[in-house]
Amino acid sequence: MLNAIPKHWFSWDFRVMDGTRQVAEMDLTFWRRKGTLSVEGIAYEVFREGLVSGAYVLEAGGAVAARAEKPSAFRRTFLIEHAGRPLTLRARSASGRAFDLYDGPNEIGTIAPEGFLTRRAAVRLPEELPLPVRIFILWLVIIIWRREADSGGSGA
Repeated sequence: MLNAIPKHWFSWDFRVMDGTRQVAEMDLTFWRRKGTLSVEGIAYEVFREGLVSGAYVLEAGGAVAARAEKPSAFRRTFLIEHAGRPLTLRARSASGRAFDLYDGPNEIGTIAPEGFLTRRAAVRLPEELPLPVRIFILWLVIIIWRREADSGGSGA
């Protein structure tokens, strides 16, 4: 299990821990549509291809490692593709902050806050997914949390 911990009290930048070992850092930009992930010392860019719509992309050295599409602006769901494997990331409920990852109809992972008033997160995603892809999936959840917090939404 991984744990995401905000770098500072009001920060949306995170350290990702595997037990006591830091394995990644997430630096979100002010605009939320892009950021930088440092995973075990390798820099990855995360960004949205369009201003309003378009895929979210995880890229390193010009190569796309994963993509995520948001099929509806009104649903907290992402369709993720990594190495030809389709996955679905979906909010567990309409107003909660927990998200579940599915491979077809099977739930294979979760990302959930560690408490009611915290941005700390417990990340339980399958280890067969490369670590950068697991961190990308976490980033997708965090940008939803941030958007909801900024808009005063009930899910934040």
